[in-house]
Amino acid sequence: MKNQESMPPLAHPLELIPLFRRWPASAPRNLLYTLIWSSAIGAVLAALQVLLAHDDATYVQRLWPMLLMSNLIGVMVHAGSLLSNRLLHGWPRRARGLPRILFSMMLMGGCVLVGVGLGNMLWSGVDPLQLLSNRGVLAECLIVAAGIALLMYMVRSAADRRAARAVDEARRKEFEASTARLLAEARLRALQAQIEPHFLYNTLANVLGLIGPQPAQAQHMLERFIDYLRASLAASRSDDSSLASEAKMIAAYLDVLQVRMGDRLRYRIDVPYDLRQFRIAPMLLQPVVENAIAHGLEPKVEGGEVVLTARADGGNVSISVSDTGVGLNPAAPRKPGGGVGLSNLRERLRSLYGAAAKVELLENQPCGMTVRLVLPLNASQP
Repeated sequence: MKNQESMPPLAHPLELIPLFRRWPASAPRNLLYTLIWSSAIGAVLAALQVLLAHDDATYVQRLWPMLLMSNLIGVMVHAGSLLSNRLLHGWPRRARGLPRILFSMMLMGGCVLVGVGLGNMLWSGVDPLQLLSNRGVLAECLIVAAGIALLMYMVRSAADRRAARAVDEARRKEFEASTARLLAEARLRALQAQIEPHFLYNTLANVLGLIGPQPAQAQHMLERFIDYLRASLAASRSDDSSLASEAKMIAAYLDVLQVRMGDRLRYRIDVPYDLRQFRIAPMLLQPVVENAIAHGLEPKVEGGEVVLTARADGGNVSISVSDTGVGLNPAAPRKPGGGVGLSNLRERLRSLYGAAAKVELLENQPCGMTVRLVLPLNASQP
């Protein structure tokens, strides 16, 4: 059985008006809404009495006693709803169909009878029992109670439908976000599957070529390659990583390439101590570095330098991968925004951080490119 705390808040008739749904349900808000709603009903009933009664009483003369009775009824209905839900462990909120209608009619009938009798006694000193013994008055009270019960049934049914739609919408958005994230991760894995075999075969071929003439270089390359594989495997099995771990993996990757490229590849990694434990998605920077090597330094005869830096910038962390490669080649222009690789990176960031993260592609002077990732500093993990 659901407990009281797990049940949704009671719907209020004023929530039929969109303006009054702007404020979340709370005890003070619902009590204020009850007074507003009861006063509005009292004003309408007073006007009906003026139109239907055959006497000389003015609207103001009828308004004040009607406001007193309608607010007494409203407060008792409000309190009765809260009390009945507490005593019956939330059953009135969970009830549907005929049981809900019958319970509402019983609650409203009792509140209307007590409110009318008590209001007349306070306003004019009339004996409540004598007043309610009049069949005409009793019939009017029961008709009003039935109308209020039907209205409350409609209000709460509409609230149930709104709540169900809200749950469905939340689930739909969660599913879409999850799907987008899985798609971005799948694209990343596909990209890694294309790059890693090429990198693997080239590295092993270089190790074999170095074993005879330069065994120390071959040993160094193999050791750093093992470091890279170990870090890459750990990252592929984790949902998040630290900036220090990613930098360590990238250093191992660049060390391996440095043996093959020699003086054509230089690199620097500058990650401040206070950002080393900053949590990011695993393998987020690896494709950016690979892109800098493949499209920036490899096509350049003399090679160049790759620099990885991280800086805190207000409420964000700015991570940049810069190269001194060929930059934007006019003969083979890149697509706006960095092509497919950076497009996939943007989608991955959007699935992880929403609009809080962005990717910037900047042209360096006199040569090369910079890819800058701006991530929210307060995101404990993706």
